[in-house]
Amino acid sequence: MSEHLVQLPSGLTIVVEPMISTRTAAIGVWVDVGARDESPELAGISHFLEHLLFKGTETRSAIDISQAVDRVGGDINAFTSKEYTAYYCRMPARHSATGIELLGEVVAAPALRDDDVESERQVILEELAMDDDSPEDVVHRAFGAAVFGDHPLGWDTAGDRASVLGLTADSVRTFHRERYVTENTVVAVAGAVDPDEVIDAVAKAFDPLPWGGSPTERVPPEPAAVTPGEHVAIDDDTEQVHMVVGGRSLARLDADRDALDVVNHVLGGGLSSRLFDEIRERRGLAYSVFSTAAAYADTGAWSVYAGTLPEHADEVRRLVGAELVRLQQHGITADELDIAQGYLAGSYEMGLEDSGARMSRLGGQLTILGHLRSIEEQIERWAGVTLDDVDRVIDRVYGAAEPVTVTVGPV
Repeated sequence: MSEHLVQLPSGLTIVVEPMISTRTAAIGVWVDVGARDESPELAGISHFLEHLLFKGTETRSAIDISQAVDRVGGDINAFTSKEYTAYYCRMPARHSATGIELLGEVVAAPALRDDDVESERQVILEELAMDDDSPEDVVHRAFGAAVFGDHPLGWDTAGDRASVLGLTADSVRTFHRERYVTENTVVAVAGAVDPDEVIDAVAKAFDPLPWGGSPTERVPPEPAAVTPGEHVAIDDDTEQVHMVVGGRSLARLDADRDALDVVNHVLGGGLSSRLFDEIRERRGLAYSVFSTAAAYADTGAWSVYAGTLPEHADEVRRLVGAELVRLQQHGITADELDIAQGYLAGSYEMGLEDSGARMSRLGGQLTILGHLRSIEEQIERWAGVTLDDVDRVIDRVYGAAEPVTVTVGPV
C-alpha cells in the first residue's frame, strides 16, 4: 500500500498518498460529525458551521481566503453529509503548503463572529428556499422523512427554517469547540507531494485544534414513520410527477453490502440496468430513472427515482413495481452479475484517476470505516459476489417489506 498513515500524539490522523502521474495536490479535512448527530433544536448546525468556516479567521477575511486560492488557480469547497463534514481544496502541487496552511486555519481557528453568523444565516435560508423550488429535492426529502421518521436521518441536512433561525452564534461556537477536535478529524492529502513534508506541514497547521474526542455515539432510528406499502402524495404545480419508491436497507459494514451494490446496479445503477432499459429506452416514459442504495453506520435506504409526465405516472409506478417483483421472484442472471461486477470495478478504478478522488477515498474510508481498504481488496469483494449472495440480499432488502412510494407533482 502506497499510503503513509500516521496518528499524531494529539490524536489527529494524517494520511498521504503520493502520485507521480499528476501535477496537483488535493487536501481534505474530514470531521466525524454530521447531520444525524444533531438535536432537534440544533438541526442544521453542522451545515451552518460548514458555511461559517469560510467567512474568515482572525487574520483572514472571506475574500482573503478566496483570493489565496484563486491566486494559485485552485479551488476550495466543503460539504455536509449525514455522518461527517468535509472541507477540501485542490491546487498545483507546488502550492500544496499554501492549501494545508489555509485549511488548517479555516478549520482549526475560525473567527465565528456574530455578524458573520447573521449574514450566513440569510444565505442558508436562501439555500433552503432554492431546494424547496426543486421538486426532485422535495421528493427525496419527503422520502427520507417517510422512511426514517422523526430521526436525524429523516431530516434535511441543512435543517429547516425554524431551526436555522433559532441557531445562535454561541451555539455554533460551542458546537465547533466540542466536535472539531483532533480525535474526530482526519487530514487526507493526495498528489505530487512528499509525505514527510506534508505530515510536518499538517501538524503545524492544525496545532490549534483542541486535543481529544471520543467515538461518536449514534442512536439508531425507530421503525419507519410510514406504513410499508403506503403512498405519500404531495400536490405541487410541476410539469412532471417526481416519484421515489423504496425502504430501509443495509448498514455500511454489513457483510452483504457488496452484493447489494451488484443488485442496485442491475436494477437501476447504469445504462444497461433494468429500469433504464424498460422505462426510458424501450418505452420513453422518463428522462431520468435510477436506483440508489445509501448506507449509514447502523442502517441504510434503497430507492428508485423517476420523473415523468403526469399522464404517465401510473404506468411508471406500475413498471417500477413490476421490476421489483421480477427481481424478488427471479433474481438476476449470471450475465447481469458479470456486467455489474465489471462496471463496479471499472468505474471505481476510473474514478480514482485524479488527486481529488484519491484524497476523498482516503479521508472517507478512515472516517466512516476506521481503516483503509485497498483498491484491490474492494475490487475482490465485488468479484467474490455470487448468485447465492445476490438472492440473499434481495430477500433481506427488497423483500423485507412493501416499499413506500412518495410522489411530488399534480395530484
